[in-house]
Amino acid sequence: MQVITNGRRPAARRVAYPARYSAFGLLRRGLMHQDWPPAWHAHPLKGSYDVVIIGGGVHGLAAAYYLAANHGITDVAVLDKGYMGSGGSGRNTAILRSNYLTPEGVRFYDRSMQLYRTLAADLDYNVMFSRRGHLTLAHSDSSLRTMRWRAEVNKAQGVDSEVIGPAEIKRLAPFLDVSEEARYPVLGALWHPPGGIIRHDAVVWGYARGADALGVQIHQNTEVTGIDVADGRVRGVRTTRGDIATRVVLNATAGWSTLIADMAGVALPITTSPLQAAVTEPVKPFLSTVIVSGTLHVYISQTDRGELVFGASVDPFTSYSMRGSLEFIEGLAGHVIELMPALTKVRLLRQWAGLCDMTPDFSPVMGPTPVEGFLVDVGWGTYGFKAGPVSGEAMAQCIASGQTPEIIAAFGLDRFGEGALVGEKGAAAVGH
Repeated sequence: MQVITNGRRPAARRVAYPARYSAFGLLRRGLMHQDWPPAWHAHPLKGSYDVVIIGGGVHGLAAAYYLAANHGITDVAVLDKGYMGSGGSGRNTAILRSNYLTPEGVRFYDRSMQLYRTLAADLDYNVMFSRRGHLTLAHSDSSLRTMRWRAEVNKAQGVDSEVIGPAEIKRLAPFLDVSEEARYPVLGALWHPPGGIIRHDAVVWGYARGADALGVQIHQNTEVTGIDVADGRVRGVRTTRGDIATRVVLNATAGWSTLIADMAGVALPITTSPLQAAVTEPVKPFLSTVIVSGTLHVYISQTDRGELVFGASVDPFTSYSMRGSLEFIEGLAGHVIELMPALTKVRLLRQWAGLCDMTPDFSPVMGPTPVEGFLVDVGWGTYGFKAGPVSGEAMAQCIASGQTPEIIAAFGLDRFGEGALVGEKGAAAVGH
């Protein structure tokens, strides 16, 4: 792969925004509704770029931002066939955690949590990160053993996680049914205090604005129709707005990752399935933690506006459909009520689905491919949003230096041929 810089990593540049973005400037324009500055700009599509990133979600935008901020590479185009965040980044439930099962996964997601905690200051944009704590319930002895296993792996990596009993669970989530009469008794839980939620749109907008301010060009409504490969390396990209010459292409798509990779002649061991979620009407805040049950395949959190956000595991079939189903919501509602009987009268507001690219070991595929200059940041299943910052940082370093960073070395495409899988199913089988 082409090395764009000398491999040295300069200090990150803080974005300097004009005075119109000051608190007074925002208030004045908000009241007058005049001369409102765009968060990012529209540009004519150039005939060539140093780097082309396919996918305008959190992963693609983060990679573009860190290329510019950390490595000074600004001749970058981010292409999306819709608008920024219109794919998986706008359809997820934005739960953040790092309590995974493998040492590689724990280190990786913990770095992302570190970046998320300072993201608002780094981007000068309120991404609405809310540290709530994360409870993964155990309803059986085998599940409880897995929680203890995960807790020990987390502690070994310096991540705050511990197994707690029903009494402590009840203190953290008073409306949760932890009685012995429950259909699925709660025997314990993995308690992860650093976990929380964030506003997914704000993260996308913050990265887009930051990348734009540093010189990256963002092109919405620009669909990629082909990737030109000659002599084993990338030569360019074809789009609905014209052709682009480039020697580096990053596939940072979700749902469509295999279609994009096929254009470059790269086969990926990925299947795509819908992941459904739902939200209720706003109610008085009562749930201060994120609650997950792997046994029931359900998770629950409450937004700052009072809505309850529910989700489950991916649908048991492959599809590109993003419509909700009655079967899903009936099953989900039943499990939610089993955990919290007091929610029987709460009304459902809406439901939706996103597309999840699932790998055999429930871990992503990141880094170079057999086609020189074609890189991937794909296969994120149900857990891609929480990895956005670290993925962008690592892929930017990979592109700039021509070397695979250690933090993503275990997620290379070649692991499937070598049998070196990174099995995260025990910590990632529920869509949260």
